[in-house]
Amino acid sequence: MKRIRVFYDGSCPSCVRDRAWYESWLSRHPELVEWYDITGQDEALKALGISPEKALRELHVQDQQGIVHREMDAYMLLLNQVWWLRPVAFLMGLPGIRHLLSAFYRRMVDQRLAREGRG
Repeated sequence: MKRIRVFYDGSCPSCVRDRAWYESWLSRHPELVEWYDITGQDEALKALGISPEKALRELHVQDQQGIVHREMDAYMLLLNQVWWLRPVAFLMGLPGIRHLLSAFYRRMVDQRLAREGRG
């Protein structure tokens, strides 16, 4: 398994909780994921070709080749780092499921950002 970099919103309590869950699920292999807090990192994100606005609204994951994946593709990469979540990643990739999860995810993020006064 190759190391990935996950860009997450460190000023979002639920995002920090999600990170803690993933870290616990990685158990003996925490080195598989590098966590990058996007808070206050607009210029660094732009240098990587990531829109700071989109970074707040979509999960971004950089693979070992330096390619940045977004939204469901990013989640599938992250889930594939945890052996027992690989079937979930596969299911997420199915066309109808991917579309529904993407719409649900966007709505949840928009609601969270609005609640936090950042949307």
